[in-house]
Amino acid sequence: MSALQTSSAIPGGKPGSPATAASTGASEAFAVLRHARRVWAVAAIHAEIERLREAHHELAARLLPGDRLVYLGNLIGHGAATIETLDELLAFRRDFLCLPGAEPEDIVYLRGAQEEMWRKLLQIQFAPSPREVLDWMLRHGMEPMLRGYGIEPAQAQAVLREGALSISRWTNALRATIRRHPGHDELFGCLRRAAYTEGGELLFVHAGIDPNIALAAQSDHLWWGSPAFRSLNQPYAGFRRVISGCNPRGEGAHLDAFTCCLDGGAGFGGALNVACFSLDGAVVESFAI
Repeated sequence: MSALQTSSAIPGGKPGSPATAASTGASEAFAVLRHARRVWAVAAIHAEIERLREAHHELAARLLPGDRLVYLGNLIGHGAATIETLDELLAFRRDFLCLPGAEPEDIVYLRGAQEEMWRKLLQIQFAPSPREVLDWMLRHGMEPMLRGYGIEPAQAQAVLREGALSISRWTNALRATIRRHPGHDELFGCLRRAAYTEGGELLFVHAGIDPNIALAAQSDHLWWGSPAFRSLNQPYAGFRRVISGCNPRGEGAHLDAFTCCLDGGAGFGGALNVACFSLDGAVVESFAI
């Protein structure tokens, strides 16, 4: 990808701006990247552990003081190495926080479609048709995640035939299983819907946004994208660039005037893309593993 510079007004309190998101009580759902000089973004990983390890090795050699790091969701799902991927993310977090001046809020993990499904799975006793919901999840990447925690999909499907009480016991047991892996529960608990630089220059999302909806009101568009995202022809809420990590429509990576998608197809035979953005929206470094 080549660098592309754009400019626009810094967002204020208008609908969809960071100020509005915070003032409407949504601030805990959004991460604010403060005092950033540059921001690195990692595309959807889909539990491609070897690509992630290589990407971390490359990142470690390129990080500079003042850099921030955002993982753009779909950390897991589809790929088989669920546990190893989460452990690697936690290990690199420790390394990142050893950098001079690094703070915990300088590294952010977004909730992707896979993590959103996982969150819904842990509440599946409240779904109107739990078996149908689980079947849909299994077809969309959930099966390796269950197996990673030692749960056979057939066992889960059998439990879902038994009623709400049995399902609640099963989800509680699944939560306990997650907690037996150090850091996993905490990592799932710190996932954010989106992240943005404190001056309103860059917005980081999983799959995209609907340009006609305020940031605080974006819901499924964050996980599944919007056809209107690619056609964005002006700054969204004043952001100079909106960066996503997954293209649910399989269109791959792109760099347009106001948007960028880093999805290189990791987990489906493609590359894991990583890019570094300056606050003017330019791609200043990038690599693919």
